[in-house]
Amino acid sequence: MVLRQNDHVLFFGDSITDAGRQGEPNPAVALGRGYAFMAAVRLLAAYPSWGLRFTNRGISGNRIRDLELRLQGDVMDAKPTVVSILIGINDTWRQFDQNQASPIDRFQDAYRRILRRITGELTDRVIVCEPFLLPIPPDRRAWRTDLDPRIHAIRALAGQFHAYYLPLDGIFAAAATRTPMDYWLPDGVHPTPAGHALIAEHWLRLVGP
Repeated sequence: MVLRQNDHVLFFGDSITDAGRQGEPNPAVALGRGYAFMAAVRLLAAYPSWGLRFTNRGISGNRIRDLELRLQGDVMDAKPTVVSILIGINDTWRQFDQNQASPIDRFQDAYRRILRRITGELTDRVIVCEPFLLPIPPDRRAWRTDLDPRIHAIRALAGQFHAYYLPLDGIFAAAATRTPMDYWLPDGVHPTPAGHALIAEHWLRLVGP
């Protein structure tokens, strides 16, 4: 089991992690309405005597460079004992809607620096979540040329730093073979409540007993 008593779990990422957190009256302590919230409340109910704490530091629109810029203030200063990271889809998206490139080598270098700081100064319990995409609408199919190398880079980094790895792209692809894609990701990227629940379910399987 990844978790221990008195753990502080911090979720770090973009809008998929944010999931409405920033719209709450007190976003600093809010967990949003997505997978981070769903996973946290399940664990709080399952282990009421453990003293677990959860923090959401997802921010909509973030790319890897944004995570690196706020790493100190949002992660290192909070001193979590477990860090869960989900990032990458906006690095691909901005390439296609705003022509803002995020070269794979720079993306990988920035992600490596983040993991090096966390594992070197904070904790060796890091959960690396794979970015994901379904081809809905159909123009998303072209995005695979940029996203797939990014996923391969993230997998390699997870292995290098001995992180726990959650292969979400494959999980959503499998789910979409038995249920319409828009049931999970209406725009190919952002999960429905069912999509968030799917992430939470597999996240819990990874960290739980």
